[in-house]
Amino acid sequence: MIADLQQVYVERYGDEDVTPVDPAQFAAPLGYFVIGYLDGVPVACGGWRVNDEVEGAAEIKRMYVVDSVRGKGLSRLVLAHLEVTAREAGLERMILETGLRQPEAIGLYTSSGYERIENFGVYRDHPESRCFGKPL
Repeated sequence: MIADLQQVYVERYGDEDVTPVDPAQFAAPLGYFVIGYLDGVPVACGGWRVNDEVEGAAEIKRMYVVDSVRGKGLSRLVLAHLEVTAREAGLERMILETGLRQPEAIGLYTSSGYERIENFGVYRDHPESRCFGKPL
């Protein structure tokens, strides 16, 4: 699924997401990653990792739902689960970065209570980057 997600970035932005992501960053207690299945097939995923730039924050990474099951509310389920697990890990807020060419992601986050925050990370100065945050 991560390869499929990277292909989405290529199609929309012309290149893969260059944010450094090491799978070890999603290991407890400093991270978490979930995969959702339907009929034994992986169809949704997402994770969070502690973000060193924003104190007390879990940064959402690699949220993705396969095309064939979009529109069924799976992204909201994954997002809610990530928020619960981050809160249980003692974190105080969720943050994330997305881009203007992902309006469905922006819609998901804003309708879930996320508000625009100052850009951070690799895309801090990128004009198409948008960062959002939400207290837990």
